[in-house]
Amino acid sequence: MVRLSVNVNKIATLRNARGGNMPDLLKVVRDIEAFGGEGITIHPRPDQRHIRYQDARDLKKIVRTELNIEGNPIPEFLDLVLQVRPDQVTLVPDAPDAITSNAGWDTIAHRDFLREVIGKCRKAGIRTSIFVDPDPEMIRGAAETGTDRVELYTEAYAREYPTDPEGAVKAYRTAANIAHEVGLGLNAGHDLSLENIAYFKNQVPHLQEVSIGHALICESLYLGLENVINMYKNKLR
Repeated sequence: MVRLSVNVNKIATLRNARGGNMPDLLKVVRDIEAFGGEGITIHPRPDQRHIRYQDARDLKKIVRTELNIEGNPIPEFLDLVLQVRPDQVTLVPDAPDAITSNAGWDTIAHRDFLREVIGKCRKAGIRTSIFVDPDPEMIRGAAETGTDRVELYTEAYAREYPTDPEGAVKAYRTAANIAHEVGLGLNAGHDLSLENIAYFKNQVPHLQEVSIGHALICESLYLGLENVINMYKNKLR
């Protein structure tokens, strides 16, 4: 079964909108785990517009499944990760003003930088993953950085899935097989939803974990958080 890591950025966005503590991020995370979520993902950005750096420190104390911290490894982010020591860090090359992640790493051009960052994380006992497009060259390049896993950026799949499911997933299937061949674990995330997750899981081999936030929270407004988490888990079996 593919593990479901729930990204709780949107819960923090809602909390921050009124300046208080409603909804209570820590309570929601406890509930997600109680409902069957198998991991918690957060993506603290420099402006802390949703997840704050202190949230990462607080969540480390209560998460009982797996804590995955995503982000661009600028010095402040890397200091946070090495202090908190999550189960996994996912390195994402997003600009400070990006609304959301919109591209994977060029693992060849940034090989030496990634190798240095990953070395520090692995020394601290943190599993590493690199956010990449489903490009065979980038997958092979990732293997040269020392990373444990790659996370396939699935926005293109989600965009094309409604009109051409097979065309949408083809590059991801190839990328998954290459990742397996070069000894990398495989995660995926971005714009996956109840509509498209089952087909992706069934078509993409060697998949270990998906990280889902925006769609899952939106679907929960209509269907309820506990119900939606179990709907995802059923589709990922």
